[in-house]
Amino acid sequence: MMRKFPEGFLWGGATAANQVEGGWKEGGKGISVSDCARHHLDVDVENYKAHNHITSKDIEEALASDDDSLYPKRHGSQFYYHYKEDIKMFAEMGFKVYRMSIAWSRIFPNGDDEQPNEAGLKFYDDVFDECAKYGIEPLVTMSHYEPPLNLVLKYNGWYNRKLVGFFETFVKTICERYKNKVKYWLTFNEVDSMIRHPYTTGGLIEDRFPGIKWNQVIFQAMHHQFVASALATKICHEIISDSMVGCMLTKLTYYPYSCKPEDVLQAQQDMRGTYCYSDTQVFGEYPAYLLAKFKNEGVEIVKEPGDDEVMKKYPVDFVSFSYYMSSGLDTAVGNTVTAVKNPYLPSSEWGWQIDPIGLRISMVDLYDRYRKPLFIVENGLGAKDVVLPDGTIDDQYRIDYFDCHFKEMLNAIEIDGVECLGYTSWGCIDIVSESTKQMSKRYGFIYVDADDYGKGTYKRIPKKSFYWYKKVIETNGACLFED
Repeated sequence: MMRKFPEGFLWGGATAANQVEGGWKEGGKGISVSDCARHHLDVDVENYKAHNHITSKDIEEALASDDDSLYPKRHGSQFYYHYKEDIKMFAEMGFKVYRMSIAWSRIFPNGDDEQPNEAGLKFYDDVFDECAKYGIEPLVTMSHYEPPLNLVLKYNGWYNRKLVGFFETFVKTICERYKNKVKYWLTFNEVDSMIRHPYTTGGLIEDRFPGIKWNQVIFQAMHHQFVASALATKICHEIISDSMVGCMLTKLTYYPYSCKPEDVLQAQQDMRGTYCYSDTQVFGEYPAYLLAKFKNEGVEIVKEPGDDEVMKKYPVDFVSFSYYMSSGLDTAVGNTVTAVKNPYLPSSEWGWQIDPIGLRISMVDLYDRYRKPLFIVENGLGAKDVVLPDGTIDDQYRIDYFDCHFKEMLNAIEIDGVECLGYTSWGCIDIVSESTKQMSKRYGFIYVDADDYGKGTYKRIPKKSFYWYKKVIETNGACLFED
């Protein structure tokens, strides 16, 4: 009997508004934190902190600059202008689901506006209608690395309790508007990323908090997002009766450096550092080990009456995650962390270690821990694709990456009994990468003719992987096991 994925498995792709849309001043859109994120092409790709450390001076320079070539997310892949063409190509591949995000600053340009921006709401109406035309189910992230900049400058981002209320208003607005168009939702993308890039996730700029411990700022902002996520789940369930709301975490799977007990303990501690965020959203309360961390580090979370009850009453329905690579101890380079390279694994051009079995391990760990359906919403290979003289792109290396990961994904489902709703490859069309703000670090099945400075025709070209993925979806994975 030919192996294949379960009936109804949701195959598709994923993007984020701040990396794909462009049109940063179109249709009444306000400025987001991502519109002020400058690329650093002169910075070593392994220096993750240098790519993501933002100061008040950086913001001032961004607001004074009209040079969009320095701020790649202002142009993205110009999905804002090409969405019909792009969704048609997704449909040609056979997508069942398209994971995307709604730019908060398109709906509420300043974040604290009393009324939403109708032009922004209309844009997403059009996008969802285009998806529906081809039978593609939207999976929508409510907040994906782009709080409105005004919330940073006026309120100091998610450190301020008022953002919970502003987010509630945003969620009520989009749930009410799209209640007949969107069933699957995620609250905060990689909610755990507050600890790694607090500016893009939480609108936090360290120099704006003199005299306050940075850890205190980060975890207070995190608490506000946990409460906001629970309230978003509540709102979504009340407005959309058949909705499913998930959390989204960065799945970092750590291996011990050796069998030395100290190394095993360190890997366990590192794993807890990943799980503490999803534990809170799934179980509706802070795990004991995170409370111990707060106590040991002198972090005091300021709560309002009812916070604990809201978090407990409205946990998420499913667990979604990103997976790109596994990690060793301490220091391989990746989207978010650095660690000792694993000698048993190959690496990509950006130093990411390719570990398909790590995906299976991650799925088993998450499902055993939470007993809730999983959804793999980010996975893929960033590479420097080349357009050949005949106009084609031969990205066999990407096909090889997906082939081995898909087989391990099915192993987790068939052999290990993991319930998995679906899979969306990251950057299904080329987008501006998050880690280095480059277009040349490409993930897509569809090539976008633009360089790191936003120059190009923005013509869309299917890569070799486009046709391969189309067959995978057509056969529900059966073609992976053909001779």
